[in-house]
Amino acid sequence: MSEESGSKKNMTPALTAIIVLLVVLLGTMTYLWSSKNGALKEATKKNEELQADIEEMNKMMAPFLGSETTNDLMSDFTNMMDTYDALMKKDASKSDSLNAQKDKIQGLMTELETAKKNGRVTASLIAKLKRENETLRQIMISYVKQIDQLNTMNLKLTSELDETSSQLAETQTERDTYKGQAEQSAEQVRKGSKLAAYGFSSTGLRMKLNDTTEPTTKARNCVQAKSTFTIGENNIATAGDRTVYLQIIDPDGKTLQGRSGGTASSIDGGNFVYSAKRDIQYNNKAVDVTIFYDFNGEEPVKGNYKVKIYCDGQVIGSDSFTLK
Repeated sequence: MSEESGSKKNMTPALTAIIVLLVVLLGTMTYLWSSKNGALKEATKKNEELQADIEEMNKMMAPFLGSETTNDLMSDFTNMMDTYDALMKKDASKSDSLNAQKDKIQGLMTELETAKKNGRVTASLIAKLKRENETLRQIMISYVKQIDQLNTMNLKLTSELDETSSQLAETQTERDTYKGQAEQSAEQVRKGSKLAAYGFSSTGLRMKLNDTTEPTTKARNCVQAKSTFTIGENNIATAGDRTVYLQIIDPDGKTLQGRSGGTASSIDGGNFVYSAKRDIQYNNKAVDVTIFYDFNGEEPVKGNYKVKIYCDGQVIGSDSFTLK
């Protein structure tokens, strides 16, 4: 009994302390709740007063918020939509951002239309729409300036490009003119530098007993043909070594070739057949040339033989002779 009595005496002060602490906490929480509840009621009251003031203000402003005000706002929104459409035509690269602004304007237009339909156009709504209208207007002006600057730069670049293209066309025209003149001059020089053969003496030759030759018109004893001519003076032509070609065409239209014949390139890119040739040194002065063709034991046919002389790939003279 004495031990249980002692234990109860020891627990009493601790229990008392806990109870006191709980009472203090409960009191504090009660105070805080009461304080917050009072603040909430005060805020609710002020909000109701503000709402009442707003309603009163809307009633007072109602006579001034007629169709003219809403129509002005709607007109502003519509004009901005048209402006954004025009801007997109000028610069399609900004279509996404411009369409985003159009969506905002369309949202405000829908909000205003709905308020008009429900008879809920208030001063606060009008004030809000006017603020939004001004913000969107400033954004629109910024886009207008940007796109106008880009268009101005594009026009300048286009003008410079056109000018450059014009200058290039003029340069090409001048180049073509100079090229044509150069080609014409080159052609004139080529024609002027062409050698010319004249003073022809072409004939058949027979062999004498002393192994010398003399001219003949008899086919049966003709062993050679020769063509003697003069290549004239030409100061434009290039001096130097030349190969002169003799072409003899028999009465049947065939070019005589034999051992000394062959083919050579002509000035037009083709080839010609020659009967004999001779290398000479040309120094722009007149030079006499004789070229022989040997029948090599074959009796030539009777008839008229045509003679052509080639040099530098072109005919520079012609002659003929007859064998009977």
